[in-house]
Amino acid sequence: MHVLKSAFASLTMGLLSTVGTAKAADFAFETYFVGKTVAEGHFAAINGVSRSFTVDLTGKWDGHVLTLREDFRFDDGTKDRKTWRFVKTGPTSYTGTREDVIGDAKVRVDGDTAHFNYLVYFDPQKQANKVRFYDKMVLNKDGTVLNTALVTKFGFPVAKTTVKFKKPALHHTGHNHEKALQ
Repeated sequence: MHVLKSAFASLTMGLLSTVGTAKAADFAFETYFVGKTVAEGHFAAINGVSRSFTVDLTGKWDGHVLTLREDFRFDDGTKDRKTWRFVKTGPTSYTGTREDVIGDAKVRVDGDTAHFNYLVYFDPQKQANKVRFYDKMVLNKDGTVLNTALVTKFGFPVAKTTVKFKKPALHHTGHNHEKALQ
């Protein structure tokens, strides 16, 4: 029991240590996530499960709904695809849905930070292993977004995930760019 309490305490303290991020511009999902975005992340659970992953994201904004396709590649070679649909419900609020999310995710944005939480089945086909994610996304001054999520089951912290998003750099030389225009 002592080991379990220590794990909960460490997980909670790790999440709380991410609170002091510098302020950047106002964060708007429909601005940041339109087009291509890439991310690297890590998931760690108290049962020892640890997975690193990369994500290629493609976002489309229709003036009211941001459709955000996430293509995951995990370090063990497995792949997964999830699609968020964020409906803008106010100047700083959204409602989000995804195929494995139970109900809606309510998103609120305050300056450079978005907070949301939602229920997920880790095994959606069997509707088993229901957990809640508490996400905090911070738009940093360098243009990256850091998402830190605490995962709970029955109110107890059981995992943490961190994901760093960035816009892909355009790698081209003037010579190649000129040829592409001809």
